[in-house]
Amino acid sequence: MGRAYQNRKESMAKTSDAKAKVYSKYGRVIYVCAKEGGTDPDGNLTLRGLIERAKKDQVPTHVIEKAIKKAEGGGGEDFSVARYEGYGPGGAMVIVDCLTDNPNRTFGDVRQCFTKTKAKIGTEGSVMHMFDHNTILVFKGDDEDAALEALMEADVDVSDIESEDGKITVFAPDNEYNKAKHAITDTFPGIEFEVDEIQFMPKASAPINADDVEMFEKFLDMLNDLDDVQNVYHNVEF
Repeated sequence: MGRAYQNRKESMAKTSDAKAKVYSKYGRVIYVCAKEGGTDPDGNLTLRGLIERAKKDQVPTHVIEKAIKKAEGGGGEDFSVARYEGYGPGGAMVIVDCLTDNPNRTFGDVRQCFTKTKAKIGTEGSVMHMFDHNTILVFKGDDEDAALEALMEADVDVSDIESEDGKITVFAPDNEYNKAKHAITDTFPGIEFEVDEIQFMPKASAPINADDVEMFEKFLDMLNDLDDVQNVYHNVEF
């Protein structure tokens, strides 16, 4: 299908202040994942993927360990998932995923990002139907047939599989994450995933008017600067 996936903008952070925000966001999502699914990465594949991703984004070990120990204690903040949808500059369809301990504050902060960039926050379901929620696994290799066979034997509902430039990309529904990852790691021992995530992917991308690019980038920057925002997904093709 040739569909593109987005990498986290946080991984490109350059300044110490931006890195601190990345560390904070990873610490929060690792804490929530460990608290909900268990603190053992071997038994919680989602947690293992988060830890691997955090290390690739140069998050210090002590930040990761602190979040896991906090989850082991059973206390700490009570974070919940908050998801907002709407239309960004240029009519772009946008989904904003957050982890928050204060939904009213988070909604106000996110809405302000829309308002200040002449965008429009929508109601639940306003753009969600134009996105797929997919497991995405990317790893080095060229034996697409072996990968597909392993996934089929594990009864994974594969949406798509691609092999290009020495890398294999697997797309599957979000609820197939654990089965898909187990199937690949069992078939290719020691494999390292370059992408190991569950993401919203637009069913169709759309170009943005050149006059709207600057405002759209400002919109993304404002959202990513919010501590509660974990990911921003959109359908813009630059």
